[in-house]
Amino acid sequence: MPPRPRLSPLSAALASLFAALLALPAQGQTLNELYDSARGFDATYQGARAQYDASVARAAQAKAGILPAVGLTAGVTRSDIDIDTLTGAGRGTTTPRDFNTQNVGINATQPLYRPANWATYEQGKRQAEIAQAVFTVAEQDLIVRVSQAYFDVLASQDSLALVRAQKVAVAEQLASAKRNFEVGTSTITDSREAQARYDLVIAQEIAAENDLQVKKVVLDQLVGRPGSVPVPLAVPVVLPTALPADINAWVAQADTVHPAIQQARLGVDVAGLEVEKAKAGHKPTLDANLGYNVTRNPTGTTTSTVGTRVNATTVGVVFNMPLFAGFATENRIKETLALEDQSRSVLEGTRRNVAQATRAAYLGLVSGAGQVKALEAAEASSQSALDANRLGYQVGVRINIDVLNSQSQLFQTKRDLAQARYNVLLGNLKLRQANGTLTTDDMNAINATLASNGSVPAVPPATAPDRGNPAPAVPVAPPSIPVIPPVPVQPFNPPAPTMPTAPVPPVILNPPVR
Repeated sequence: MPPRPRLSPLSAALASLFAALLALPAQGQTLNELYDSARGFDATYQGARAQYDASVARAAQAKAGILPAVGLTAGVTRSDIDIDTLTGAGRGTTTPRDFNTQNVGINATQPLYRPANWATYEQGKRQAEIAQAVFTVAEQDLIVRVSQAYFDVLASQDSLALVRAQKVAVAEQLASAKRNFEVGTSTITDSREAQARYDLVIAQEIAAENDLQVKKVVLDQLVGRPGSVPVPLAVPVVLPTALPADINAWVAQADTVHPAIQQARLGVDVAGLEVEKAKAGHKPTLDANLGYNVTRNPTGTTTSTVGTRVNATTVGVVFNMPLFAGFATENRIKETLALEDQSRSVLEGTRRNVAQATRAAYLGLVSGAGQVKALEAAEASSQSALDANRLGYQVGVRINIDVLNSQSQLFQTKRDLAQARYNVLLGNLKLRQANGTLTTDDMNAINATLASNGSVPAVPPATAPDRGNPAPAVPVAPPSIPVIPPVPVQPFNPPAPTMPTAPVPPVILNPPVR
């Protein structure tokens, strides 16, 4: 066998450093970090940004109608002409005449009075503001989508951690039931109930692992970085409150600043300017023209054989008055008036939808905050109930199924509490999204609730227990249940029933006289 090549000191040092880096735990990313990654990767957001740039450029084109138009012209023409003499001297002869014409000129036109062009210019400014409102909606949507995917991963991690903790507790209860059965202090029913609950928890663990992988794929695809690790919530969990605590104040603010309402209002303005453009079809136009043109004929023209050059400067005003267009202008005005009414209806519908969404988001946030408090109390009560059932099981006043049910209730309450906290955090962002005031500052407030600088996460990660404090071993395979011989059952041969005899009729001492 050939000897193995020895590594140089530099190679050995690099290999050691690489191994040490691999041994380091994965660095978690905060909500702000993943949001910054999503801004540069998410296709929906990038498309909205490109649409915004295109809309701004399109709106700027409307300014061209009120600015001067300047054009430069140049050309060279070769003319071959045959002149036939029809009368007089030389009648019936043909004289060829060939010459070149060279011309160059610059001309400018400045609109002086064009109402339609000015309405188009004003529409362009509104269109730029509409593009900004649409892009603001896209930014708010990205904040909510990243936060939703972020907390979905955390919720799945918490669910998996709690399922594994429940598996450990059920395994302990299963081992205890087996020991008690072996010493004769419990029945086989306790072991079978614990085994059934353990198998159910195994199935729940498989489902939780799959759900976590799916949620991680969604988050990675959104932020564009594989293997993203969201930072969990810190302990104690401090949930931000929605201020002001007045639903009408949120609705009133939404009516003022919501991007969708602003877009609808601008749409009404654009429709009104479209009416002005239609009415401009009856109005005159006035333009100013200015030009300088040079025409050169080196060999003459058709009427002269002498080379000429003409320098022409022109200044003028052009007036145009439309008189009749086949009723097109009148019908165009009717169309734009109807479209203006439609835009007003769209504005009113948008205001109603925004108000409804804001009220629903506020009530959902208030309900979620109350649910968190109730679940926190339920968690303490469930823990007390589990401790009491365990003690009762040890002294024989409770059965194993009572302990298992208490365990399931406790872990289900913990999962519901973790999910309710995430819903409250998302509810704050969704309320501001429905209200139209969501910004990255609101996301910074949510980011401040995450574990950082060595703080403890709200729910322990779903990892293997520490070797320094070993947890009870969880059996890999389901433990075997001892086989119990069947209990002999005596044949059911009841004696034949005896029929009771009829009672003796009573003796009437004093019969009534008829």
